Amino acid sequence: MNVVLRDPWEAYDLEYYAQRLAEPELMEESLAVRMMRMPLLAVRVGGTRRGGSYPVPCPCFAWAVRAALQGQPGYPHLRMRWSTRPDAGLLVEWGEEPPTLWPPADDADVGRFYGYSKVAIDQYTARRTQVLTVPPASCSVFLPERPPV
Repeated sequence: MNVVLRDPWEAYDLEYYAQRLAEPELMEESLAVRMMRMPLLAVRVGGTRRGGSYPVPCPCFAWAVRAALQGQPGYPHLRMRWSTRPDAGLLVEWGEEPPTLWPPADDADVGRFYGYSKVAIDQYTARRTQVLTVPPASCSVFLPERPPV
């Protein structure tokens, strides 16, 4: 597997992190990890950011990303694990262990762990807590009662 470390400003998702990190200066010392032609940012730990992760599609890429980040400043305690999200595969993680999933960690605690700003955390939790109103169905799964004959 071909994994290449690049300068952070080459990452496709640089703006995403620039808008959300409490300490955006961490991006300057981070690395863009390019696999399959698309570099994504692997934000190093430091300041309030205590851990990070990088999603990978299969174990062979996980090993390659882990090997590429091994020994790089800001990526301590590299490890691999399956994601808990149903739409994701494996993760390469670094830094401290993330907040527990069971019992579920508070979204704000998770956001602070990953070094997101208060504004970014508040926006995320507001979107997560919005109640979607669903209009009543126009038809019923129950058949109406038959009128007496």
